[in-house]
Amino acid sequence: MKPFRMLGRSIRDAFKSVIRNFSLSLASISCITITLIIVAIALIASFNVESFTKEIERDLTIVVFLENDTTEEEIAELKNTFEDMPNVDSIEFESKQQVKEQMQQESDVFNTVLSEWDDEESPLRDTYKLKVKDATKISKDAKEIKEFDNVSSVSYGEGMVDRMISAFESIEKITYIVVIALVLVTVFLIINTIKLTISARSREISIMRLVGASNITIKLPFIIEGMILGIIGSIIPILFATYGYIAFYNHFDGHLYSEVIKLVSPYPFIYQSALIVLIIGIIVGMIGSAGAVRRYLKV
Repeated sequence: MKPFRMLGRSIRDAFKSVIRNFSLSLASISCITITLIIVAIALIASFNVESFTKEIERDLTIVVFLENDTTEEEIAELKNTFEDMPNVDSIEFESKQQVKEQMQQESDVFNTVLSEWDDEESPLRDTYKLKVKDATKISKDAKEIKEFDNVSSVSYGEGMVDRMISAFESIEKITYIVVIALVLVTVFLIINTIKLTISARSREISIMRLVGASNITIKLPFIIEGMILGIIGSIIPILFATYGYIAFYNHFDGHLYSEVIKLVSPYPFIYQSALIVLIIGIIVGMIGSAGAVRRYLKV
């Protein structure tokens, strides 16, 4: 029962401290709010970049052109070989006749030119289209496939795909670094802000130590106070992230510039983002308070 009484008393003292030192508490809340708004924007951007990257990776395709004299048995053998490759997600075969029909439907010019060629004269090839699981291995897979028998050539976008994957990976890393840096800055600012509150109550803490209060008894109200400040400071960033992202998503009809760059659907994404922002706010507030007590009051 004693731990519960101590926890209840600490919660009560924490709320009293927030109200009693409202001006200093407001400074801490403002610091948390401003930083968490930036954190929320960075998180939303990071999740959207990650989602877009994965969407692009799912659509990346290796096109395998076969030799003209490849037999049906050899085509079937190649399919079995592709199925055994660990990074191949799906396989689609298109005969030269299917490719010809598709091209004729797409353009009158193609239709005119291709209609004059019979199967022997046609430069078109039977093809396999392979979608991969891990886009970072697509270059290695393409080189391996190029060495297979009956394979004329392989295409997957080469340098453009490699540069695109590298660019998106760099953007993801940068956004994560920004989020971590902002959280660390927030902790530092909160420690310095709460330090003022603790300094104003140093006499109270000294008395508590003289009467034999344990370190945890002294520190717990401040940690809970930091948690309260973190929760309050998270409210505006959560509302900003939630309603701001919904408005942003609706304004651009769910995509940027073209249908290719799709935004993450607001539901349940906004709830997940709100929860992450709240957790960051609570943790940052608690760490900031604990750090201020430990570093400046030496309790």
